Amino acid sequence: MEDIDLDTPDGTMDAKLFQPEGRGPWPAVLLLTDAMGIRPAFEHAAQRLADAGFVVLLPNVFYREGRAATLDLNGSFADEAFRKRIYALIATLTPERVRTDGAAELDFLARLPQVRGPKVGVAGYCMSGGIAVRLAADFPDVIAAAVSNHGGRLATDSPDSPHLRLGDVKGELVFGHADQDASMPADAIQRLEAALKAAGVRHQSRLHVGARHGYAVEDSAAYQHEAAEEHWRELLDVMGRTLAK
Repeated sequence: MEDIDLDTPDGTMDAKLFQPEGRGPWPAVLLLTDAMGIRPAFEHAAQRLADAGFVVLLPNVFYREGRAATLDLNGSFADEAFRKRIYALIATLTPERVRTDGAAELDFLARLPQVRGPKVGVAGYCMSGGIAVRLAADFPDVIAAAVSNHGGRLATDSPDSPHLRLGDVKGELVFGHADQDASMPADAIQRLEAALKAAGVRHQSRLHVGARHGYAVEDSAAYQHEAAEEHWRELLDVMGRTLAK
């Protein structure tokens, strides 16, 4: 693992870079955290991807608010003050900022000699599931695969809902949903599926019965080992297939 800094139009983004043993080159994956940011759970996930043969960039998505080491994002959603702070942070990640950051991240990966391009994969969790979809739409010629697990608010009435961008996607999308997830209820999943079908996007969708929002993140109170391991099988499969081309 290597700590790095990326220049963006909005400042310096701190991130962590993981890569397999050896000389490479290897395909690259952009791994996006949930709202609680960079921490051991996501470092472990990045290392697992690296051990599987991928260069992995793990960025601090909230770098405009401070470096990952100084952002105190530990807390409980049962605490109203903490909940409000996290939702306020999520609100800073506008579609325009997502695109700006994605361009910087993909440019950084493209310049690494150990990366075998030009295609890149992206994986998002919870609030970054929607970011993964947006990046696939913003950079359709680069993002070969985007994976969202327990992504929230993927299909809403908002004019900037992620599902409205599906017509711009060229890569393959993989969705994992929890059937006990208030941020992505059954009607929203149905709306997303209809939009995927209408857009003709190559995709896979799985509903994890009995799972809650956060099932794939190892330090989540909702972590469910069986669902998480199924997510890993699907993640490694789609990245291996699409980035090998």
